[in-house]
Amino acid sequence: MHGIWLTLFAIVTGFTVSGIAANLYRLCGITGDTANKRTLRMIVMVIAGPSVVFEYAVKGLKAKEWSATIFWLVTGATLYWSLAIGLFVLDVATHI
Repeated sequence: MHGIWLTLFAIVTGFTVSGIAANLYRLCGITGDTANKRTLRMIVMVIAGPSVVFEYAVKGLKAKEWSATIFWLVTGATLYWSLAIGLFVLDVATHI
């Protein structure tokens, strides 16, 4: 049971970090008009990706553009992505 809670905590941690990174990126208003800015965007999207992808999935499901199957597949992928980010963040936090 402890492992399940730790896994859920890591997923929530990763999704939280992803949301924070996505919102900070949006606040900065960086556009991808140069090669350096496109590279920066790609680096940020590695962290902010789960939040952004899940947002698009919810919008697509509400607009009836996405089927429920595709929505749940994308949700599973974002949960796994969030788990990876969360485990990395928790590992760094425990070693500080």
